[in-house]
Amino acid sequence: MVQPAWQDPVLLPLDTAPVPEYGTGSLADLLPTLVAGQEVPGFTASIPELTPADRNCVFLIDGLGWEQIKAHPDEAPFLHSLLPTSRGGTGRPITAGFPATTATSLASVGTGLPPGKHGLPGYTVRDPATGGLMNQLRWKPWTSPKAWQPYPTVFGLADAAGVRTAQVSAPAFEQTPLTKVALSGGSFLGRLAGEERMDVAAQRLAAGDRSLVYTYYSEVDGAGHRFGTDSDAWRGQLMYVDGLARRLAEQLPPRSALYVTADHGMIDIPFDEQSRIDFDEDWELRAGVALLGGEGRARHVYAVPGAQADVLTVWREVLGEQFWVASRDEAIAAGWFGPEVDERVYGRIGDVVAAAHDDVVITASSNEPHESAMVGMHGSLTPVEQLVPLLEVRT
Repeated sequence: MVQPAWQDPVLLPLDTAPVPEYGTGSLADLLPTLVAGQEVPGFTASIPELTPADRNCVFLIDGLGWEQIKAHPDEAPFLHSLLPTSRGGTGRPITAGFPATTATSLASVGTGLPPGKHGLPGYTVRDPATGGLMNQLRWKPWTSPKAWQPYPTVFGLADAAGVRTAQVSAPAFEQTPLTKVALSGGSFLGRLAGEERMDVAAQRLAAGDRSLVYTYYSEVDGAGHRFGTDSDAWRGQLMYVDGLARRLAEQLPPRSALYVTADHGMIDIPFDEQSRIDFDEDWELRAGVALLGGEGRARHVYAVPGAQADVLTVWREVLGEQFWVASRDEAIAAGWFGPEVDERVYGRIGDVVAAAHDDVVITASSNEPHESAMVGMHGSLTPVEQLVPLLEVRT
């Protein structure tokens, strides 16, 4: 709501921002819980609702949040029918983590750590060593993966403990730095066709007495970004992936648990000036800012030296009714990035962090033309972005 000129804006209190369920019900807690049930040393079952299984399969559907499944029973009849099984039969979702974006979430899944530990706290973040932005999804500019994310993956530790471990995904992902830092360990099996991925995932699940298999599908997210979640293209992708999930479920070997989850949800943003605030055209928001990172609904803002307090004040005055706007230390203290933030990660987080509350984004039309043209967006702390399914099929 726009306030009269003589009134101060009514800022969103930071304590009203929903904090991800790190430690009890977030993506970072999924694999540690599964391998703890397989007696891999060093792990505890952080999601108490889940029952151990000898063979665990995780099918991650990029961009398919909890609210999208609930809203589309006709397009996703199989996945919708599994909603009561979510989170160990409680019928509840888990949370992605902040920001709710692919690079961050996949790192949380694969390492079993929250963003403040694994160190991929956004789509683009500042590299303190260079002072420039690092795109953590595309890994540009190239940075040593091991230096950027030094922790072992759960897959690697499970494989070393004798669990038959595999990732089944598109061949193009096998050698990417993001795969190496987040999803490596055991065997990588590249398959182009979605149906073949499901078949191979089921075969690899049966190949071990104890097994852990991860498979992935990206195009629900791609259609949402390009056309929106209200489009025929997106609905078509949802129908297709619903069939994939059913195909995999029908092939599960004995003593198996299949978990269908996602890295984030998605929200469509209208193409109007009220909904899309263009940083590149807004002199107030640009004042004192050296770098703009993150993405439209979860911004990392890096101030020029000495301007941090002024930038925070201005961003709160301009955006504080529509965004939760926090300083770096406030966001960390609130637990947005998890209970701890490693020293090496601290400088990657913005001096100011802005997370959208309303149906609005901060675009950058000149510097981010591709991202600014997207229909579907994600990243923030709202339920439509944060809540992801943990649907379960057991044999």
